[in-house]
Amino acid sequence: MQRYERTVSCGRVGAEHLGKKINLSGWVNKRRDHGGLIFIDLRDRYGIMQLVFNPDFSQAAHDQARQLRSEFVISVVGTVVERSAATVNTELATGRFELQVETITILNKAKALPFTLDEAVNVEEELRLKYRYIDLRRPEMHEKLVLRNNVIFALREFMHNETFYDIETPILTKNSPEGAREFLVPSRLHHRSFYALPQSPQLYKQLLMAGGMERYYQVARCFRDEDLRSDRQPEFTQLDIEMSFIKEGDIQDIIERLIAHVWKKALNVTVKTPFRRMAYDEAFSLYGSDKPDLRFGLPIVDLTTLFAHTELSFLRAILDKQGKVGALHVRHDFTRSELDSWVNKAQKLEAKGLLWIRMKEDGSIDSPVAKFLPEDFATHLKQIVPEFGIGSILFIVAGKQTQAWTVLGRLRLELGAALNLIDPQEFNFLWVTDFPLFEQDETTKQWNAVHHPFTSPQEGWEKLEPSQMKARAYDVVLNGVELGGGSIRIHDAQIQDKVFDLLGLSKEQAQNKFGFLLEAQELGFPPHGGIALGLDRLIMLMCHAESIREVIAFPKTQRGIDPLMAAPAEVQAEQIREYGLLFAPQKKD
Repeated sequence: MQRYERTVSCGRVGAEHLGKKINLSGWVNKRRDHGGLIFIDLRDRYGIMQLVFNPDFSQAAHDQARQLRSEFVISVVGTVVERSAATVNTELATGRFELQVETITILNKAKALPFTLDEAVNVEEELRLKYRYIDLRRPEMHEKLVLRNNVIFALREFMHNETFYDIETPILTKNSPEGAREFLVPSRLHHRSFYALPQSPQLYKQLLMAGGMERYYQVARCFRDEDLRSDRQPEFTQLDIEMSFIKEGDIQDIIERLIAHVWKKALNVTVKTPFRRMAYDEAFSLYGSDKPDLRFGLPIVDLTTLFAHTELSFLRAILDKQGKVGALHVRHDFTRSELDSWVNKAQKLEAKGLLWIRMKEDGSIDSPVAKFLPEDFATHLKQIVPEFGIGSILFIVAGKQTQAWTVLGRLRLELGAALNLIDPQEFNFLWVTDFPLFEQDETTKQWNAVHHPFTSPQEGWEKLEPSQMKARAYDVVLNGVELGGGSIRIHDAQIQDKVFDLLGLSKEQAQNKFGFLLEAQELGFPPHGGIALGLDRLIMLMCHAESIREVIAFPKTQRGIDPLMAAPAEVQAEQIREYGLLFAPQKKD
């Protein structure tokens, strides 16, 4: 009979165990055969303990140890002894001790692995995900999941102490137009009808406010059927929060104190509060983004007035169409080939072109268009950019402001990384506020909600054009990544009707999609607001991972595939027919 009654964990063997007999269980991390003696590093989730197999102490155990290979699962019984001073391993918590093994039981053998733990970082990600259970044995992966556990425990602790209720909401719900494409689930009992997996618990949490819960939160599973990238998965986890009888500052205060609590508990890092606030218009004007990374400078400079009377044909054509000219001012000595590479990089960032201007040692202007610039160009330029001088360079992009500034924002991030302007250890938090309420589709000219159609407009919105209306919305940003967003919600049925009308939803369409919410708004609906934080992104940033896949136990690939389970997979026609989705011809007798 196999015996594995573990009495202590590998990483927790200490001085109190000296001279005592203990039982350890775990994986063979390394095996070293020194002829007479065999050494095994035994690993479990708590750490590593060195085992020594001495034929003079136990010939049977020594003989069995010769069979051991990496990742065998074993159980051993032996006596804890102190290592000689020369062999102490100061890098291990158990480095002063070793176990003289008396008996060993091989619980499970391991055939040759598809990759070793040491080489996993150089293995294709899809192979790592196919054998994720092996990948998770690596200490760095283990540490990321430990951090995830500690973060979620800390936030639950905080929310409980702040008198929030942890309330679950349904996973099978109704299809609703909240922005992203939804996953649909066919109903077996109601043919040709479908549930939807929730993009977020948005509607349910608003209804919880109608139910008088006042302070709700949930560590919620959410689903979106959209194109994937490093910080996006088809299924993800968010901290969902809603509160009644509050204003924007109340939500922001809760989130700041929550983040400070989590960072202190999980990382022992003190986060400075309150966070900086920046209006959307300022963020986009200075950084070409609604989630600027403020760990470094390089704000966008508007040079439109400088080129107001330019004779450069390509700029003239843009300005005549009410376009804008923006630039990034960089202090760096680029070679000509480096400048050419930045031009190519800008084009990959969707710029139609990149113009550069710099000052030479003699104070003259160097640029591909230098001969087309007026003699007093440098003088006028220094009035706008006083810091421009020898060693300076301007990277210039022109076009419709939304497009040109977006390109400059992306180029700014590329420059920040390439020139080592970013401190990777810094946590820089920011609130972006005063978002537009609507955005217009350039093709259909239809107005769409920037956040969602239940976002409350700012006061005075009725007197403005849709393009000028602002939302009572706010995003919290960390190091240029949106951690989460929220808003004060509409609680007045008349305002909701007007917003739906601007969005082009007829009363019949609104009733069909959101009738339950509209009715709730007329049955005692309190003022309320909330926010949702993406926990996968938050944890990714906390441990400086490059992808949220690194902090999710079993993620999908960037193609939305689970290599481990081989999902998605085909389903038998008979199963599909049960849902009324496939009407195969009946077999003849």
